[in-house]
Amino acid sequence: MYDYVVKELPKLLSDNFPELETSKASIFGHSMGGHGALTIYLKNLDKYKSVSAFAPVANPINCPWGLKAFTNYLGGNKSDWEDYDATCLVTKFPNVSASILIDQGEDDKFLQDQLLPHKFEEACRNANVPLLLRLQPGYDHSYNFIATFIDDHIRHHAQALRLI
Repeated sequence: MYDYVVKELPKLLSDNFPELETSKASIFGHSMGGHGALTIYLKNLDKYKSVSAFAPVANPINCPWGLKAFTNYLGGNKSDWEDYDATCLVTKFPNVSASILIDQGEDDKFLQDQLLPHKFEEACRNANVPLLLRLQPGYDHSYNFIATFIDDHIRHHAQALRLI
């Protein structure tokens, strides 16, 4: 998926839509896709101007979902996992200029055990990486949550891309 998002998709877009400025790109996602957006952004600060996420799995090496997935995909050496964990990567790639936007529902049943945005927030603070973590009361992990705040995320990216 990484190669598709970082290499293949931009080439496909550039080849088929030459009027697009693929050098002006941003990325966002939800849940595990939010984690993917964070890691892709941090590893490719030269390609993406901004990132945002809805309820990302922010520290997979420290949650049950991540432990299961990383063990199956990456093997048992936990130090190898750090290259795939946004909370670890933020300390390795601290030259972030645009603020990272994360929205998290306070009523999300996965918040405390799986998503761990507070770990990411702490890592950003320690690395002086700008982060806007918004805890949204009354919202869970659903698409209604995304639909409610998507305009803010689009605006976040438009500002970073200097479109507004």
